[in-house]
Amino acid sequence: MKEDWKECKLGEVCYFSKDKISVSELNNDIYISTENMIPNRGGITKATNLPAGEQTPSFESGDILVSNIRPYFKKIWKATFSGGCSADVLNFKAKNNIANEFLYYVLSDDNFFKYSMATSKGTKMPRGDKVAIMQYPINLPPLTTQEKIAAILSNLDDKIELNTEINNNLEEQMQALYRSWFVDYEPFGGNCPADWIDGIVDDLATEVICGKTPSTKNTEYYGDDIPFITIPDMHGNTYIVQTERKLSLEGAESQIKKSLPKNSICVSCIGTAGLVSMTSEESHTNQQINSIIPKVDYSAFYIYLVMKSLHEVINALGQSGSTIVNLNKTQFGKIAVTIPSIAIMKEFDSLVSPMFDTILSNQKENIKLSKLRDTLLPKLMSGELDVDEVKM
Repeated sequence: MKEDWKECKLGEVCYFSKDKISVSELNNDIYISTENMIPNRGGITKATNLPAGEQTPSFESGDILVSNIRPYFKKIWKATFSGGCSADVLNFKAKNNIANEFLYYVLSDDNFFKYSMATSKGTKMPRGDKVAIMQYPINLPPLTTQEKIAAILSNLDDKIELNTEINNNLEEQMQALYRSWFVDYEPFGGNCPADWIDGIVDDLATEVICGKTPSTKNTEYYGDDIPFITIPDMHGNTYIVQTERKLSLEGAESQIKKSLPKNSICVSCIGTAGLVSMTSEESHTNQQINSIIPKVDYSAFYIYLVMKSLHEVINALGQSGSTIVNLNKTQFGKIAVTIPSIAIMKEFDSLVSPMFDTILSNQKENIKLSKLRDTLLPKLMSGELDVDEVKM
């Protein structure tokens, strides 16, 4: 460590906010729960449910929010607006001796999440220990160096964010086109063409597959060969291009009938039911996901957008009052859908396939940028890598 850096504890540079906000002042756009924080530093999605009660913790733009449940998911977000959050979301505020952006990267470091997990309490649902968290040791450089380090890392995050914004805009455009063609029938004079069919999800599929988890007791079933998709991998992703876990070839072959080809449509059917993503390569899923392998000549992109439009329907079917239920493959396959002619699906494909290609390319680039950031981050934060040696 350099001479002008000093060792200190996290509690010396920041504190937990204790501010509150009235629930009546909130809506889903400005409420952050652990469920709508995306793993692997992915930011947030829109919340679906507001909390019960009169008050909830609050945050301000610039505050750093970290999910305190299962720290290994690495859920963190630097707030871009003010709002309310779950009590299981920790709200960090910087003191005067640390740059706010630098604090964000201190808390984004894998070493912090590992420490939080190692000192957490509970087994099934581990929560970070707030007292222990503030004892996390950090190396603190002068403010000017903090700002330089943060600038290098934020340049990478800015590019990731730009790609994400482009993808979100493309998603909105595709969904608008879907509504125009298949809800309002604008290209067809406002009327549903006579050769379109009222069908069910099963009619779209060569097969609907409910995934399965290979025995975790057999360590040889897990490796680096085949993506193994779980619900956290789906949040905020049109395509699933990386997963927390992977199967070995032996693990995949142990349940060959659960294999999904590229461009299969995965739909979560328990808990946060109604999430929709597509496979970017041969994959497997766990049992909480039903997947559609499209029929020959049927548009995977059309089916993806159909399932996105059915989010609320699927989410409602995945709930029974206040009880979470699993929407099984039979129930899922009977959900009503409209099936256009193959000719119309192909025409629609010609419009949206370039958008899907761009989204996939941006997602893959974001993975490369994230890996570069995550490689640089601990080396810069520890002083191992001199900030003046990094050329961006």
